[in-house]
Amino acid sequence: MADLFGLSLLAIGAIILTWGFDFVNGFHDSANSIATVVATKVLSPVKAVTMAAFFEFLGVLVVPAVALTIWKGIIYDNEVTASVGQQLIPLVIAALLGAVIWDMITWWLAIPTSSSHALVGGLLGAGGAAAGLAVVNWGGVEKVAAFMIISPLAGIVIGFFVVAIVMRIMKRVPRTKSNREFRRLQLISAAAYAFSHGANDAQKGMGIVMLILVGAGAATDGDTIFLWVKISCCGALAAGTFFGGWRIVKTMATRITKLEPYQGFSAETGAAAMLGATAVMGIPVSTTHTIFGSIMGVGAAKRASAVKWGIGRRIVWAWVLTIPAAATISGIIFWSYLTFLM
Repeated sequence: MADLFGLSLLAIGAIILTWGFDFVNGFHDSANSIATVVATKVLSPVKAVTMAAFFEFLGVLVVPAVALTIWKGIIYDNEVTASVGQQLIPLVIAALLGAVIWDMITWWLAIPTSSSHALVGGLLGAGGAAAGLAVVNWGGVEKVAAFMIISPLAGIVIGFFVVAIVMRIMKRVPRTKSNREFRRLQLISAAAYAFSHGANDAQKGMGIVMLILVGAGAATDGDTIFLWVKISCCGALAAGTFFGGWRIVKTMATRITKLEPYQGFSAETGAAAMLGATAVMGIPVSTTHTIFGSIMGVGAAKRASAVKWGIGRRIVWAWVLTIPAAATISGIIFWSYLTFLM
C-alpha cells in the first residue's frame, strides 16, 4: 500500500491533476457513450449520462491490463526512472497538461478526438524533452499507432456486419415493431458500451497515478495497481461523463449519419465488443475512434450516401494531429519548467 501520508505536495497535485484528466476524458468522451441512445431518442440526455456514468464506474472490475501499458509501456522502465530522476513527477504533470489542453481545444471545436492518444502524445513530448527519444518504448508506441488505424477500420467493419445481420433477421418484421424492440435492446448495448469504455479509458489514469507514486517513492515497479487508484480514477471518469460534453454529442449523434434504434444497437454492440477485447489485451485504443467507425459502418450498410464523409475527413485529420500536437504542447511545458523553474 502506498504511503500516501508521506507524499510531497507536488505528487499530491499531480495525482489530483490525473483525476482532472480523467474527468476531462469522461467529459470529452461522453458523446461516445450516449450519442446513439440520444440520437434514437431511446433516452433523454440526462438519463443517458446517468446510466453511462454508472456503468463506466463498474469498469473498475476489469483486470487493469491497459493501465500497465500506460504505466510501463510508453516511456517507463528502470533506466528511464534513473535518467529522469527527480524530474519524473514534473514530466508527468507536463504530459497531463499537454493532453488536457489538446482535449479542451478539440472540445471547443466540437471535434471528437482521442484522449488516449492525447495522453500518449503528452508522455512522448514531455519524456523526450526530459531525456531525449531514447526514453521512448517504441514497441508500445507502435502498438498504439497500429490500433490508431485498426480501431476505426475494425469499428466500420464490425458495425457494418452487425447491422447487416440485424437487418436480415428483422427483414420481415414491421418497422414500428422492430424499432420498439430495439429501443429496449439499445439500453443493454449502451450499458455494455459504457462498461467497456470505463474499462478502457479509466485505466489510463490508473497507469499515470502509479507512475507518480513510483516517482514519489510510494510504490515500486513490482506493485499491482492499488484499489484506491482504481476506484478514484473510475469515479473521476464517471463524473466527467455525467456532466457531459454536449457540443460533441451533436457531432457524434446527428452530423455523421441519422440513426434508427436498430442502427444504434448495432453500433454500440460492435464497438463494445471491440473495446472489451482490447481492454483485456492491454491495448489502449481510442474509444472515440472505435464508436465513430462503428457508427459510420452502420450508416454505410444502409447506403454509402447516408454517411456524411466530409465530417469524417475533418475528424480523421484531428486524429492524425492529436499525438504530435499533444506532444508539442507537453514538450514546450516541460522545456519551460526546465528553463524557468529549475
